[in-house]
Amino acid sequence: MPKDHIPGWGIDADPENDPTYPMKIWNGADYQRINYEKPPQQRVKMEVLHSIERPGITRVFGTSTPPKGLSGSIRRWAYKYSEATTAHWMGLILADRVNSVEGIIDDLKHGTIPNFFEERGWSAEWKYNRAGFIKNALTGLLVTSAVIVLCTKKNRK
Repeated sequence: MPKDHIPGWGIDADPENDPTYPMKIWNGADYQRINYEKPPQQRVKMEVLHSIERPGITRVFGTSTPPKGLSGSIRRWAYKYSEATTAHWMGLILADRVNSVEGIIDDLKHGTIPNFFEERGWSAEWKYNRAGFIKNALTGLLVTSAVIVLCTKKNRK
């Protein structure tokens, strides 16, 4: 399927127009990489989100965490936007944060109490970077306290 209608497509296919010249060490097969046998399409057994800039899904994709719950809904919303927009990336970041809360809730539903100190790497931080850990903890406490104070002041007025 030719992609000639896409501006700049295949710009690196011309060896005379290579931005690495004269630093690149040529081995003679550098431009054979554009003529390769593509891998077979992986079978789709679950919902796979992909960029609106692509006509379809890539030939190989990850299946470890299909979109589900509120975070999945946020991801579906984010993928309605171009990768060039803030809405796409902020939506994905928000979905990651929501997914971490969903994971904690899921752990609690299955009777597992999360060990935040270990899972966030705080024990290693305490062992190897105690001063930085204390500084970060105090900064977090200060910022949280300031937010609480500002929020309670607004409610009083």
